[in-house]
Amino acid sequence: MRLFRSSSSRLSPSCSFILACLSTLRLFHPRGTSISTSGTVGTFFVQGFTALHTPLHTHTQNIPVRVQPLLSLPLPLTTKTTTASHKFFHRNEHTHSHTHAHTLKIYPTTSTTRLNNDATNGDIDYTQMKPQVYQQRWIQLAYLSLLALLSDWICFSVAASPSTFETAYAGHSAANLIDIFLFTNVASCFLVTDTVQKFGLEKAIKGASALMAVGCLLRSGLSFLSPIFSQLGLAAAANAVSIDPTNTAAAAAAGLVPYWSILAGTILVGAAQPFFQCTPPMLSATWFASDERATSTAIALNFNQIGIATAFLVGGGMATSPEGLASYFSVITAASTVVAIGTFLQFQNKPPIPPSSSEIEKLRKGEKEPPFKESVQKLFANPGFLKPLSAFIMSISITNIVGAFIDEVMERGGITEQFSIDLAGAGFEFGILFGGIIIGGYVDKTKQYKKVTLACILASIFLLIPLGLTEHAIGKEPFLLVLALLGLGLAAGPIQPINAELAVDVTYPSDETAVESVQQIGGNLVSALLVPLAEIGARQDFQLLPQHPNLASDIRGDVILMMIIALVTYFYFSSFDAPLLRSRADDDNDE
Repeated sequence: MRLFRSSSSRLSPSCSFILACLSTLRLFHPRGTSISTSGTVGTFFVQGFTALHTPLHTHTQNIPVRVQPLLSLPLPLTTKTTTASHKFFHRNEHTHSHTHAHTLKIYPTTSTTRLNNDATNGDIDYTQMKPQVYQQRWIQLAYLSLLALLSDWICFSVAASPSTFETAYAGHSAANLIDIFLFTNVASCFLVTDTVQKFGLEKAIKGASALMAVGCLLRSGLSFLSPIFSQLGLAAAANAVSIDPTNTAAAAAAGLVPYWSILAGTILVGAAQPFFQCTPPMLSATWFASDERATSTAIALNFNQIGIATAFLVGGGMATSPEGLASYFSVITAASTVVAIGTFLQFQNKPPIPPSSSEIEKLRKGEKEPPFKESVQKLFANPGFLKPLSAFIMSISITNIVGAFIDEVMERGGITEQFSIDLAGAGFEFGILFGGIIIGGYVDKTKQYKKVTLACILASIFLLIPLGLTEHAIGKEPFLLVLALLGLGLAAGPIQPINAELAVDVTYPSDETAVESVQQIGGNLVSALLVPLAEIGARQDFQLLPQHPNLASDIRGDVILMMIIALVTYFYFSSFDAPLLRSRADDDNDE
């Protein structure tokens, strides 16, 4: 969760980013192959996923399955070697195709077995299974990222034009609405782990996407259907869905819903958001190879930053009047509905074959995820968990504080025009995402979690200085300020996904969702405590070398606070030496 504060701006509305993401999605269907056995009386079915489009590279993989006879026989049965074929996408996705032939030993037992997406029982011979990845993983990542984007867009939808919201809903503030969202988010984080454990990732994400769509509908009403009815010539229906007799005069005139509906919808979206924030490490572990996980987590975990940027760029342009606010809410509802429908059609639980040796090892050992309370106790009992947690909290606290006071930060450097402030804020959010992708990709290849984290913390410390330092002899330096802001996004942002993956690595075979839930709860709570302190510090100027006019300068208290947090975290994290248990499991099984 991010905190971001700015005032209104005037921009042309645009949702092309979401539409571009949706246009890349392709539908996958289940397809299977039935095989009969001789020598044992039984059949089995191998369930897989094959793209409707031609893949770059396909070949045949044998899945080791213990086929169980339909009849119980008193005499020993002779084993027979046969082969089960399963089409899948090779993780390297070469441009040529070839076929590997493997043999599969069938062991007769006492009942019929079916291998499907949820098969984790002892009837599968995991010792012979080889990791595989599927192109479907990018579909999974796209949907989780879009859902994260939408959730923060909704959270901060009224932050760009608070005066418009307060005009339509007299006596209610935009800030209070955001606070309610954030508190609901924290409470819901405690429920994510157990919910995903009970219902599975697929059902949890689909349910949360539906909950968010319903919340958006409550916030906009059915007014988003008015253009459709008007085009069909149903003017009376268009007017009916735009008017609510229980609404205030200003809101009713603009076609807005009553405040209680806005509040209820906000709470529903706040409850849904943690399912998109706390599950990226689990998605990465379930679908992505060991050298892709940090990048995948960085994309999904940081895509909410794009939602914040969208809220200011689109909201600032559309929500300039109560009527514009109504149209703005309708656009968000339409986008949320489209993504929810796509999620129900295309989002899947897990692949037929795990993507890494460490995931196969968990299945082989029959690892079961404990309840969230028990997981938390185990995590804090592990010394290796605390240092990644501290780095995660440091990163989210700094990015929250900078985002919350972005307009004050820009004004210090001489940037006062609102459009420029919003662009700089959007650049900061995009920097967080791109930094996570670039640096996360490096960590995927090298597993240098500690080295990269320390480098990012150190860079963040130096990049914070221009955000609060003014040299009296030179004056304000807007260009340097913008460069420092973009650099801070690139350096501080990646610390979160990298240390989310590090925490999962050192606590393997822990529940990935529990790990991220704890980090999100800790980050959001600490941020909530630090933002008021930073607000006080922002009003304090500390003079440096005032007796030397050529060297005299001043620095703001909020920047000093963030630098202290980063320095303490740097020295604490520098003693990290916990073994990378998941990486070790991948290496041992790949040899």
